[in-house]
Amino acid sequence: MDHLTAVARGLEPADLLLTNANLVNVLSGEIYPTNVAISGEWIAGVDQEYTKGKESIDLEGLFLLPGLINGHFHLESSFLTPAEYARLALAHGTTTIILDPHEIANVLGSAGVQALLDNSQNLPLDFFFLAPSCVPTSSLETSGAHMPAKDLEKMLAHKRFLGLGEMMNFPGVLQHDPEVKQKIAVAQKRGKIIDGHAPLLNKKDLNAYIASGIDSDHECTSKKEGEEKMRLGMWIMIREGTVAKNLDDLLPLVNPQNSRRCLFVLDDLEPGDLLAKGEMDHLLRRAVSLGLDPIIAIQMATINPAQRFKIGDRGAIAPGKRADLLAVTDLKNFGAALTIKDGQIVAREGKTYPLFSPSLNQKYLQTIKIKPLTDDALAIRLSGSAAWVIGLIPNQILTEKKCLPVKKDDEGLVKADLENDILKVAVIERHKASGNIGLGLVQGFGLKKGALASSLGHDSHNLIVIGTNDEDMKLAIEEVQKMQGGLVVMERAGIKASLPLPFAGLISLEKAEVVADQLSQVNQAAQKLGCKLQNPFLALSFLTLPVIPELKITDKGLVDVSAFQVIPLEANY
Repeated sequence: MDHLTAVARGLEPADLLLTNANLVNVLSGEIYPTNVAISGEWIAGVDQEYTKGKESIDLEGLFLLPGLINGHFHLESSFLTPAEYARLALAHGTTTIILDPHEIANVLGSAGVQALLDNSQNLPLDFFFLAPSCVPTSSLETSGAHMPAKDLEKMLAHKRFLGLGEMMNFPGVLQHDPEVKQKIAVAQKRGKIIDGHAPLLNKKDLNAYIASGIDSDHECTSKKEGEEKMRLGMWIMIREGTVAKNLDDLLPLVNPQNSRRCLFVLDDLEPGDLLAKGEMDHLLRRAVSLGLDPIIAIQMATINPAQRFKIGDRGAIAPGKRADLLAVTDLKNFGAALTIKDGQIVAREGKTYPLFSPSLNQKYLQTIKIKPLTDDALAIRLSGSAAWVIGLIPNQILTEKKCLPVKKDDEGLVKADLENDILKVAVIERHKASGNIGLGLVQGFGLKKGALASSLGHDSHNLIVIGTNDEDMKLAIEEVQKMQGGLVVMERAGIKASLPLPFAGLISLEKAEVVADQLSQVNQAAQKLGCKLQNPFLALSFLTLPVIPELKITDKGLVDVSAFQVIPLEANY
């Protein structure tokens, strides 16, 4: 008889015994007092009759939940290494995270994914992966890598890869693109899940997208959109991160009849929000404050994602399940008192025990390669008087396509129109030093002087810069190159603030507190230059994502996402 069975039968003491717990049973939808006996990494038994343990902890009526699961996340958006993110996530009760590493994959290909895989192993938080489906995201930009189906097949053979990452190339799905079909087939052959990404897709096109084998979506922004996708069989991921906040709009969709097809996800999270608000526990607090039943909320962060991603060894507190547990003070504030991972205590009262962080290969710290900028590299010359302008939408990654009049200087070159909040924007290819530069105009930042530049440009992460004048824009780009990645605020040829991100030009090697402070400084510096956005660099990073409507910009030019093609900057009627 093995130890687990012996403990379950009461013949041997538990390795760890939790007593006087108010168990939140996500399987039966009940809350009741009980004890939990743990054998090694596993739960052996759940019953008040378990009274013997080599180590015993009296929970004194704390509520005991399964460890929280973040069902869709891009670690790169946090700017933190896996170990540093785990340090904070564990303190808030998250024990499993599903990563879609397509950000670093678009920079370094399979080697970048392997770097995250290596740096996330042997941590007391399980980082599972989805194989990036869109590297490059589209043909409308220059990526640092190309990952065909054969690369994904190798990844999907790894035990920590659960499926195919979000299929952003929905036009490719609908148009039966051979490479897209092959990637989907590779996942289906192995019985793996396929995550979706289909903003605003509906009716027959949505039916066709789902019929291809894709059965989830995290891009819903309205109840109506969520209802249609749910009715057609999709898992609905309700997202509430730093950039996209859809909880308020989507929570009315959830009811006791359909809640088991819904799960909470973060998608992206900056370190300042992680430190101030928490991780998945923040979504629980927000959902309950908006009226959602606490048990349903907990299910959406535990058993639901476990079942969606076919990781059946977790997500509930029951015999034979992995001993990933979270004890909280109440079901309103969800204050984390104790986090247990694989039967071991890893965090108490918001403090995680020390974690080991492996070193990084130097080749991942030298990834910014751009062709030197000429004096007129950012010059825009139009024959007409109007141009297509990217219009920001507050707190959304969607943009508007606007036709607006432009201002020109004495030489006929387009310049920033500060009175109407129209700035110049440029995207510079940074993987191959090809010299590609996409030029355009954007409205909504409010910048009155200077420039902002960044190596974060979803998803290919070419360099992006906005500004009021060409000189500051060029100097800002050159500073990002010197840092080998990061964010910079430039004004009058002087650096006002910066945040270095040397790991693939995406991730810092510093502690979260340092990164949060640096990020706060660059945001404040941008605001001192007139920027009216709370998170200007996140808004900046999504301007280059050519799979989110309506108008975006890449190193190849201005992209009309609805037509899925590069269009002229000049607007002719």
